[in-house]
Amino acid sequence: MTEQPLSPNQSAPATGRFGTLRSRSFRAAAAAAVALTAALGLSACGPSGLVPGNPVAQAPSAASKTQPIDFTTPTADLDSAAQSVVPGIVNVNTELGLQNGEGAGTGIVLTSDGTVLTNNHVVEGATKISVTDLGNNQTYDASVVGFDRSDDMAIIKLSNASGLQTATLGDSDKVAVGDPIVGVGNAGGRGTPTAAQGKVTGLNQSITASDDSTGSSEQLTGMIQIAANIQPGDSGGPLVNSAGQVVAMDTAASTSKGFRFNNVGGGQGFAIPINKALGVAKQIEAGNSSDRVHIGDTAFIGVSVSTANGGALVRGVVQGGPADQLGLAARDVITAVDGTSVTSATELTNAMDQHHPGDNVTLHWTDATGQNQSAQVQLATGPVG
Repeated sequence: MTEQPLSPNQSAPATGRFGTLRSRSFRAAAAAAVALTAALGLSACGPSGLVPGNPVAQAPSAASKTQPIDFTTPTADLDSAAQSVVPGIVNVNTELGLQNGEGAGTGIVLTSDGTVLTNNHVVEGATKISVTDLGNNQTYDASVVGFDRSDDMAIIKLSNASGLQTATLGDSDKVAVGDPIVGVGNAGGRGTPTAAQGKVTGLNQSITASDDSTGSSEQLTGMIQIAANIQPGDSGGPLVNSAGQVVAMDTAASTSKGFRFNNVGGGQGFAIPINKALGVAKQIEAGNSSDRVHIGDTAFIGVSVSTANGGALVRGVVQGGPADQLGLAARDVITAVDGTSVTSATELTNAMDQHHPGDNVTLHWTDATGQNQSAQVQLATGPVG
């Protein structure tokens, strides 16, 4: 591992006030399983949040392009590119209050007043978000403006921020297989930015990631596949070309922790093209909700669930929450919300995404004795996502 001091104002290595940019060898993790970088989970999963599972990577579509992994020798150009992007990124730290845990990830600064792009799974389950800007070394409280769970993207807003340096964005449509790239982020949640050099090995890839704890799943499509040592904590960080332009957002990592992708060779990662991410970001910033995009606070019934035959099996109930007020208990099965059938944990999550705190909904469930129940309840404000 090499150490390179960095400066927020220089692309060439120079002494800086926010740590060192540490290059990571790709070879060291080439045999590790690919995994979704689940916000560096530092505790066991509770009512929400991503936990280790066994997702499967789908076969590439006919339009996709791939090539064998090529172990890239670190280059000065990519080192310089990594240095130049650091002032335009942030470290994202979350408190997972319902899980009694913490999380860490990365974000890309889009506006000087603190609009930041990151992965939804970086902030999912958060009860508090704090963000450290690497351009000025200041820490801010942050809130979620909106998220697209199905595409694993979120926009967060820093409180009382101004004058932030923004990331230089490129055109992901111009990315080609074989292009040299470098991922930059908060690897391991240690706070010091690190760089992972590699190459693009595939375009237009599709991955299905599932959570064995809750039974929920998501399909990420149109992904850029890379050979680079992306790690937990890098999620939401920039994938940068040799010109120092952000061409994608790191989302999946080569690591034995977090979500693992079977049927995909070791040492590979996946990133969301920046053009796609910006399209979602603009929709969120405009306040345009849809069946995929949720704007504002997250509605909450106060249960942890997994998929069961006939619905979402209640595994735990948050004391004092809406579900607790209705008398729901572990082993009950939620079957519908406002007349819309719920056949899985994912469908319950999707149903909640269509509502906001304060909404009144009718919940239908089958209790542990087999009796069908229904009642109206007012949704509370819950953790993010």
